This record gives sequence, structure tokens and C-alpha cells, in this order.
Amino acid sequence: MSTETIPDVRRLRALQAEVHEELTENILKFWATRTPDPVLGGFVGRVGPDGRPHPEAPRGAILNARILWTFAAAYRQLGTPLYREMAEHAYRYFVRHFVDADHGGVYWLVAADGRPLDTRKHVYAQSFAIYALSEWHRATGDEAALALARAIYGLIEAHCADRVHGGYVEACDRAWRPLEDVRLSAKDAPEPRSMNTHLHVLEAYTNLYRVWPDAELAVRLQALIELFLRAIYHPATGHLILFFDERWRPRSRAVSFGHDIETSWLLLEAVDVLGQATLRPRVQQASLHLARATLAEGRAPDGSLYYEIDEQGRLDTDRHWWPQAEALVGFLNAYQESGEVAFYEAAEGVWRYIRKRQRDTQGGEWFARVRDDGTPYPDDKVDFWKGPYHNGRACLEAIQRLRHLLEHARSR
Repeated sequence: MSTETIPDVRRLRALQAEVHEELTENILKFWATRTPDPVLGGFVGRVGPDGRPHPEAPRGAILNARILWTFAAAYRQLGTPLYREMAEHAYRYFVRHFVDADHGGVYWLVAADGRPLDTRKHVYAQSFAIYALSEWHRATGDEAALALARAIYGLIEAHCADRVHGGYVEACDRAWRPLEDVRLSAKDAPEPRSMNTHLHVLEAYTNLYRVWPDAELAVRLQALIELFLRAIYHPATGHLILFFDERWRPRSRAVSFGHDIETSWLLLEAVDVLGQATLRPRVQQASLHLARATLAEGRAPDGSLYYEIDEQGRLDTDRHWWPQAEALVGFLNAYQESGEVAFYEAAEGVWRYIRKRQRDTQGGEWFARVRDDGTPYPDDKVDFWKGPYHNGRACLEAIQRLRHLLEHARSR
């Protein structure tokens, strides 16, 4: 990056201070004060739009793993004792209630008291377990957490890896037998392979490799990176293909702007953690292509990110919370990689939108969805999918990236 393209120190400091305040005084404060369950343990599975917790609601592995990851990462980066306390609270509940002692892996859903409700082993949920457990180990050195993360990785490789066509079977039953319906939700296409699951396997394996640089894990991580370059990233459009058949033939035409920009930085993170210098130029090219396409096609006039273009080619103009978070990181990453000022300005633009429209200044946290006219939907604040991971991680990443940019700016 040319130092001439770096914004001045005051501008960088102002953005960093705002992001830090948002993380500590809004996002993490909400999750630390409004969602722990002092009676049953862990964290409540639902907080309504009125801010009222519902401790009786079922609890999903994905939400609980994301809470664990977020507080572990926040403790590792910021050193605040409360964040370690919250992460340990999440870790103990997760291990006690989500881990299948008989067949290994983690359940999809449990009752508030910890009884298994849905015992399927979706690779998406297993990946978030690995991601969270390896981050807890990274933050604290807990060897039991690393051993559990490695065990789940071994189960994915033993039961779900497709050694013929690449990638992974999406879901199994409790005993690791393949399922017919592998969808994450009713919204998903009924296809046997998805971008979304493989993105989070990539993310999980990257974090596991940080703390356990195993030779076979390196092979599997590189194979995932190459799978994205070969099949999932579309070089003609700069977008990701979302669904496939078993042979990785495309089965969808929709565009997910949030996943495009999220993948743009997670792919580079993976290749850098792996240390694959020869592969990096190809990854960087794909990463910047994804970011440029998102900038050109997905950004609204107010600086926010539209949600998607659906299978019928219709633009969904709702602003979901997580694409805004990923856009902040993705555009900062693209700026760091390219030096193109338009990317930094896009990062600032989406941040201004977040502060003005997406964050809830009265009830805390962020609104799950906001209409094109700027009014929020009356959605739950916490549910099976909505956790602190996207916006919490975006703030942690932005703080680090802005620190590096400040170092460059001071050295001019």
C-alpha cells in the first residue's frame, strides 16, 4: 500500500475510538448483562424485540458457539476480566449440554435445561464448535478445549469429507449417517452442497490451524481454499455461487452480498494463516474481485449493504445486521490489500450507516433488519441465528486493522 493513500491520523483514530466504544459499551455490554441465565446456566435462547429475555426458549449450538467465540476473542484481544468470565460461562454450558458424549460432535438444538431436542450433526454447527473451542484455547491455553476441537475435526473428516469430488457432506444424523434433508433452514435450496457451510468450515479450520499446525489439517485447509477458487467463486461475476450438486455443478443464481464481502477477507486470512505464499496471489485477486463487485452492485446510496439478489433476480433492499458488519471488515481489508481509497471510504460509509440506523440506541445491540426507509423491523434481538459474532468480530477486526493503519500513518 502506498503511504500517500492512508487517511490522516485523526480520521483513523476517530473511527477506531467509535468502533471500540460500540464494541465495549453496546454490543458486549448487552450480551454480558441481558443474556446470561443465572438459573439454568449458559445464555438465553431468545430476547424479544422489546428486550425481554425468554430463558425458556430452546438453545442452538450455533448461537452458543458464537457467544463463546466472541467473548473469548474479546478477552484475548482486550484483556477485560469480565469477557473471560462470560466466555467461561459459555464454555461450561456448551461442553456440558451440546457435546454428544456417545457419538461425538455437538447437537443442533437443546432445551433450556440442556435436554437434546435436535441431535443431527450439521457440519455448519460442528464448524462453529471448532471455531469457538479453538478460540477459547487461544485465549486461555485450555488443553481440554483444544482436544475437543481436534476430536470434532476428526469426526468431520472421518464421516463427512467427500474424497471424490471435494468438500463435505453437509449433515448427518446423531450417529454420523448421512441425511436426506441437509438444509440449514427452510429458506435454503434443497441441494447437497452449499457455499455457506463450506465458508464456515474454512473459518473453523483456519482458527484451529493457528493453535494446532497439523500437517493433515494444512492439506484440508488448502483444499478448501482451492475449492473456493475453483468452484464457489465465480470469476466472471465476482460473486459466490450459493448451492451445488455433489459434483460442484452450480444450482443457484442468487447473490448474497454479505457472504461475498465476508469471504473476501476470510479467504485471505486462511491463506495467510496457512502460510501458502504461492497461493496468495490467486486468493488476493479473487478477494479484491469479490470486494469490487460488492462495492459496485451491493452498496446502497446511504453507504449500507443491500441483502441479496434472489433466485428470480429481485433485489432485496432490507439491511440485515450481519452484512453491514462484514462490509466494515471486508472493505477495510480490501483497502489494506489494494490501497484504493474508495474501499476505505466505503468502510467509513457503512460504519456511519450502522451508527445511524442499524444500532439500537435505546434497547442496545443492533436491529436484525432495517427497511429501505430506515425503520427497523420488530425482530427478536437474540434468536437461533442472531448472536454477537458478526458485529462483535467486525469491531475486533476493525480495531486491529485500524491500529496497523495508524502505525503506517505515523511512519510517513
